Amino acid sequence: MVQPTLVIMAAGMGSRFGGLKQTTPVDPEGHFLMDFSLYDAKRAGFGQAICIIKPEMEQDFEEKIGRRVRRHLPLAYAYQTLQQLPAGFSVPAGRVKPWGTTHAVLCAAPLIHTPFAVLNADDFYGLEAFEAMAAFLKEAHKPTEHAMVGYQLGNTLTDFGSVSRGVCTVDESGRLTGVTEHKRVEKTAAGPAFTEDGETFTPLPADAPVSMNLWGFQPEILEVFAETFRTFLSRLTPETALTAESLIPRLTDRMIRQGAGTVEVLTTPARWYGITYREDLPGVQAAIAAMKAAGQYPQSLWETS
Repeated sequence: MVQPTLVIMAAGMGSRFGGLKQTTPVDPEGHFLMDFSLYDAKRAGFGQAICIIKPEMEQDFEEKIGRRVRRHLPLAYAYQTLQQLPAGFSVPAGRVKPWGTTHAVLCAAPLIHTPFAVLNADDFYGLEAFEAMAAFLKEAHKPTEHAMVGYQLGNTLTDFGSVSRGVCTVDESGRLTGVTEHKRVEKTAAGPAFTEDGETFTPLPADAPVSMNLWGFQPEILEVFAETFRTFLSRLTPETALTAESLIPRLTDRMIRQGAGTVEVLTTPARWYGITYREDLPGVQAAIAAMKAAGQYPQSLWETS
């Protein structure tokens, strides 16, 4: 049975939290949220991991994470730079913003040879999510059959501000039919709601499935990624050249609407944790401590695995 690959997108800087979110310890042992993703992926049956980083981050990553992880799980680095573009394209003058998650995966494409999962480095997804995704990726599927983990919206919100969430619509067979991006979703006294102006709020169901960027793909989709990114670049205008991004949710949404592929939604009751704002960190640290106290994780992840 083929062991799936875990692809971790770790090149982005945390604009709101400040600094490298991925390298903020979340426990006294010095683990990062990425450690828990790698540990859970190993337990769930992933065979190798690829971390997408900026070249200048490699030494820091190797010292803080790579060195201790690779003794237990094969780990490779892929490098994301603005200059990695298809033939015929160049970086617009003044562009400093990364090209987005579609581009990140393309930077790792030469290292991907099996069904693979893609996720954010700075999120905590939970063992159940990795088990569900690994089970899907290990099954025999057509090259056009993919998956995502759907979390309940109420389990993904912060107490410290608004967040962007992709709310999913799912058909009766459990397949994704669309993703609606809401840029400002907040907790309110009446439950989750989104707002456009900060004054008028529209309620959202607390159990609405949302994408937290944990996707599972067959390797053949990399051709779709490449085609999508080339199209994205060809449509840049002077107004969008410095800020536009090519994002995985838009790619999958377009693929589904064109009938070019399917995405099965793997639902989980698990709580998602992330560090969107600096104020989120103590809550995440408390949650990690509670899970360790309950025996869900050892105190030191890699010394005992």
